[in-house]
Amino acid sequence: MATLTSIRPPAGETPSRPRKRRHRERAGIQGLRRSFRRHWTLYLLMVVPLIWFAVFKYIPMSNAVLAFKSFNVVKGIWGSPWVGWQNFELFFHNPVFWNLVKNTFLLSVYTVAASFPIAIILALALNEIRNGLFKRTVQLVTYAPYFISTVVVVSMTILVLSPRLGIVNEGLGFFGVPSVDFLGNPDYFRHIYVWSDVWQTTGYSAVIYLAALAGIDPALHESARIDGASRLQRIRHVDLPGIMPTAVIILVLAVGNIMAIGFEKAFLLQNPLNLSESEIIATYVYKTGLLNADFSSATAIGLFNSVINLVLLLGVNAVAKRITGNGLWS
Repeated sequence: MATLTSIRPPAGETPSRPRKRRHRERAGIQGLRRSFRRHWTLYLLMVVPLIWFAVFKYIPMSNAVLAFKSFNVVKGIWGSPWVGWQNFELFFHNPVFWNLVKNTFLLSVYTVAASFPIAIILALALNEIRNGLFKRTVQLVTYAPYFISTVVVVSMTILVLSPRLGIVNEGLGFFGVPSVDFLGNPDYFRHIYVWSDVWQTTGYSAVIYLAALAGIDPALHESARIDGASRLQRIRHVDLPGIMPTAVIILVLAVGNIMAIGFEKAFLLQNPLNLSESEIIATYVYKTGLLNADFSSATAIGLFNSVINLVLLLGVNAVAKRITGNGLWS
């Protein structure tokens, strides 16, 4: 009797279920082997990027433990003494904490709010152009700034807005308006940063939406024309829904990086006069970690920034998926 009980299958599970499960596992392994034999060259191409991500992205994550330690050069990261949450508490009680968070958040939100719709509008406008030469010319002019380095863009911005020799102030002087020190006034910093970024990146972002527009079935436009829809109505009811999944993903990624705004341009446009608006978390981490050699505090600030980005990414993705049905992992 005991022997019969020991071989009896669990309640709710027939003897064939484990057999089916093993069959599915074997089929999956065999399918993976067949795929590898057929597409081994593609898998080989993936090796170098995967190694790069592992070495430069994932392995360094282990060193984030430095945020909870007091770094000692002699003892190294893992030998340095633990201090717990002390580095985070020092940052939270720092008088500049709220100003850093405010500057970073406002600058990022302003950048997303300005660049996101303009790229869509440019793509929709280019998609409606029927003159091929004019369309290619506009694409080239708007796309080319993306290949200009940040240092060059900042240098151009400084020259254009120079109080003495800048083109903008020359134009203002022509109308009798006194010259303005744009980079010396903190009120202008965010506008300069955002609109120079829009000029540099809009053309590249529009290419992504143009690719999405190219994937829309032409029959939908033909049906809309037969029904008497105008050009604006076709854009509203055919083009916009067609690019909505792409737009949602780009928006989610942009909001997910809202606290990780670029360091280079903010640092290069920064000066003692506009520091109250231009000092963001990225520039503060650079000054704390490299200039002041306080590596533990810099790591803690960077980790705090990354956690906020992760929370924003997950939250916005959940909201977007609930509203539109599209998300990063849908």
